[in-house]
Amino acid sequence: MYGGPPVVVVGNGPVGQTTALLLARWEIPTLVVDAHERREVVGSRSICQQRETLDIWDSVGAGKAIADEGVTWRVARTYFREHELFHVEFSDSGTSPFPPWVNIGQARVEQLLDERIAAAPLVDVRWDTRVTAIRQTDHGVDVETTRGTVETPYVVACAGAHGEVAREAVGATFDGRSFDDLFLICDIRCDLPDRELERRFHFDPEWNPGRQVLMHPCPDSTYRIDWQVPPDFDLDQEQRDGGLERRIRRIVGDRDHEVVWCTVYRFHSRCATTMGRGRVLLAGDCAHLVAPFGARGLNSGVADAEAAAWRIAFELHGWGSDLVAAYDAERRAAALDNLAITTRTMDFLVPQTDAGWARRRDVLERAVTDPGARAEIDSGRLYAPFRYGDAAHPAVGAILPDLAVDGRRLREAARRGLLVLSDRPVDLPDIGCRVGVAPQVAADDPDEVWLVRPDAHVAAVTTAEGLPGAIRDLLGRPARPTPPAQFG
Repeated sequence: MYGGPPVVVVGNGPVGQTTALLLARWEIPTLVVDAHERREVVGSRSICQQRETLDIWDSVGAGKAIADEGVTWRVARTYFREHELFHVEFSDSGTSPFPPWVNIGQARVEQLLDERIAAAPLVDVRWDTRVTAIRQTDHGVDVETTRGTVETPYVVACAGAHGEVAREAVGATFDGRSFDDLFLICDIRCDLPDRELERRFHFDPEWNPGRQVLMHPCPDSTYRIDWQVPPDFDLDQEQRDGGLERRIRRIVGDRDHEVVWCTVYRFHSRCATTMGRGRVLLAGDCAHLVAPFGARGLNSGVADAEAAAWRIAFELHGWGSDLVAAYDAERRAAALDNLAITTRTMDFLVPQTDAGWARRRDVLERAVTDPGARAEIDSGRLYAPFRYGDAAHPAVGAILPDLAVDGRRLREAARRGLLVLSDRPVDLPDIGCRVGVAPQVAADDPDEVWLVRPDAHVAAVTTAEGLPGAIRDLLGRPARPTPPAQFG
């Protein structure tokens, strides 16, 4: 068992919290530092939590509570002016205990993760502790804070968009662009029974001409509304002259309502030029910023956390070598993919040229009567886990299908160590960590053997004879035969 100093996690938002809880699950102690004095429970912020994100949170004991409190929306409707162009219905698949999407405000997610941290003796949280410098040494990392210097084997920086100190520590710049248009966001509490299970996206409604409005249901009869507004928008003036009330009335009519929270912000598309160097890794908004259409910010940040945690844990326990070095290549590829997708969305929502605006108008106007034009509308492609690499086999790099064997979920088993899916006897290397073996239920070829990583992504598709080499390639460990662990 690892007995060294704790890993330092910079930032106590949901990505930092997830990182610390996952490391604790692998029996690695963490010190979580945050510059804020305390938790700020305000505003919805990131609200759309995807099925696989809930799955990751479930591995640390929080997924069910988050899903149970959230709102499961099953229909996404898209409008142009007064016309409904199309809608998409989401349904459950496989044996997952979680719905495709759950809406719940980031502040409440943080509270539920805090409850898990309070029950985790290996996680030490220090508020009001600002990181002033991060320096890598021959033996680890020195983290200078306003409360002194901490020596650690690794740093995972989840410090948000303003994590300049962490980006400097890995020599990264934060390349990309910012969009001129602002977005007004309001959380309102109102009884709207016809919309409580629907996401609605409006292009050019008469009450926000030339721009967009997005509406999401949240718990406790609360709705999150995003208005695209001009660059010179003044929220204070809007509140003083009654403009905000008029905006809301155009959506909710004469129903009683309460404004719970509102803010204005600008969207950014940025990615660090590296997400890791040596023993310092960047995760979440510290590494990448994307427009929220498609819910790719927090969801991809939680995937960063899982990728960082299992690699660090395996290295510190001596179960593998050179694992952390691969984090940058994989997670930066995922970040760039998210960036490309959201940039295309923003180019449709907020064109940067006259030709772009002309195309947008043409597509939307044709879509009213031409179903074929609707495929050209981009209001945000929803997040899904990234497939790593470009292997010829379609399973390699993808997340394991959410299947069950003997009443046990394969993903749950995978996250306990490594998982091998095989219908034939296999020899396994003695690597120290748990290696489970389950029947092969995900392949058409019964001779295929699948090796699944601790983040439930398929590492290799091979044969029984090729399995030891595949494990060696994944973990960099010698292959000495050892009896397999019992599945379950």
